[in-house]
Amino acid sequence: MTEPRPEIWIADDDRGVRFVLAEALRDAGLLVREFGSGEEVREALRDGRPALLLTDVRMPGEGGLALLSALKTQGIGPVIVMSAYTDVATTAAAYRAGAVDYLAKPFDLDQAVAAVQRALADAPMAQAPAPEPTATHALLGESAAMREVFRLIGRVAASDLNVLITGETGTGKELVARALHDESARRDKPFVALNTAAIPSELLESELFGHEAGAFTGATRRHAGRFEQAEGGTLFLDEIGDMPLALQTRLLRVLAGGEFYRVGGRELIRGNVRIIAATHQDLDTRVAAGQFRADLKHRLDVVRIELPPLRERRTDVPLLAQHFLAAAAQELKLPPKRFSRAALKAIAQRDFPGNVRELENLCRRLAVIAPGVEILPAELGATSPATTANGWTDALREWAVQALADGEVDIHTRAREALDHTLLQVALEAHEGHRQHAAAALGVGRNTLTRKLGASRTRRPSKS
Repeated sequence: MTEPRPEIWIADDDRGVRFVLAEALRDAGLLVREFGSGEEVREALRDGRPALLLTDVRMPGEGGLALLSALKTQGIGPVIVMSAYTDVATTAAAYRAGAVDYLAKPFDLDQAVAAVQRALADAPMAQAPAPEPTATHALLGESAAMREVFRLIGRVAASDLNVLITGETGTGKELVARALHDESARRDKPFVALNTAAIPSELLESELFGHEAGAFTGATRRHAGRFEQAEGGTLFLDEIGDMPLALQTRLLRVLAGGEFYRVGGRELIRGNVRIIAATHQDLDTRVAAGQFRADLKHRLDVVRIELPPLRERRTDVPLLAQHFLAAAAQELKLPPKRFSRAALKAIAQRDFPGNVRELENLCRRLAVIAPGVEILPAELGATSPATTANGWTDALREWAVQALADGEVDIHTRAREALDHTLLQVALEAHEGHRQHAAAALGVGRNTLTRKLGASRTRRPSKS
């Protein structure tokens, strides 16, 4: 007698998604039932249960996470979650609630079928703990690269595995570390960060492990190091690639045995700390050059999360720019501003060698110095491709075309005021606020500069 084929249930309010996914699973030899809501799944559970459920996160009525939690209490699973709104909190919540996998829409059908087959094969495995309140994170992005980062964070946050975060300077490595901590069982314990490259090598050992009074000149009292401060929580070691070799050896002993001594101390201290490390350097290259211990790298690099540079996720730039601009206005108690379409397009074309940090600094500057409610391409700064050579006139043309198409008024006045304000501001910054020198550099009289500055201030729109 042949064994019955497993029945897969799909819950999604998008009929098109249900159809193509169901057909792909049927082609793989599986039985499939489709549901348009969580309530329909609940009704069907009265007569049977699936071998596996695929559910969307956001549906009318009962959402996928609530449904997932309810199924777990009944011992029904495994469950794979699907969503077009991938972020750290949602992904982590899904895994904590018991999801065995997370598919970010739009997904590859072959990958979806493979995920189902893998989950069916692993079905006897224990489910994850029940859901807990989720945090709000500063990590933003809708690109495929960032969705993969969010998925990894959600999958490994609840574990105690050491994590190595790699990426260029300014990509947000500490934000990832904080997200891993906030979504873990250690969230109520300390998160302690230490930039190992910012501490002189002769002081780094004391910063990490603490010291006893009299351990060295100037040590007048006992000092608890970062390992003790992070007890029960997470210790984030930034720029780990720059750690001196002697300290690498001592750190390796702590990671291997969970024990250490303070500098100058005799008391053996046992620690319970999760280590998350980060670096912008290639550790494999440093290992080959004898500058980093291979055994320490293996201890730290249990799970690796690689953050892409901003130039490889340009589709995220407008989202990030608008978020940073709004956040800066709120923090600095300034009137809210917005980017014109042309300005957002120009920003997305920049490479941002300083990555997200550079973009955030640009937005903070614009929140302060941009003269109007709407930020134009000419106000983005001299490092923007739109403002180099003759490119700024192309950006101005593009803005004018769009403004006319949108039926906006006073276009000439607004453009002229933005140009005047930008030139005056840059000249004053270049000459440290000296108006006479700034005026001479621009080829205008000092009185003209003063008058234009005053006009710029009085014309600056108030908060609406």
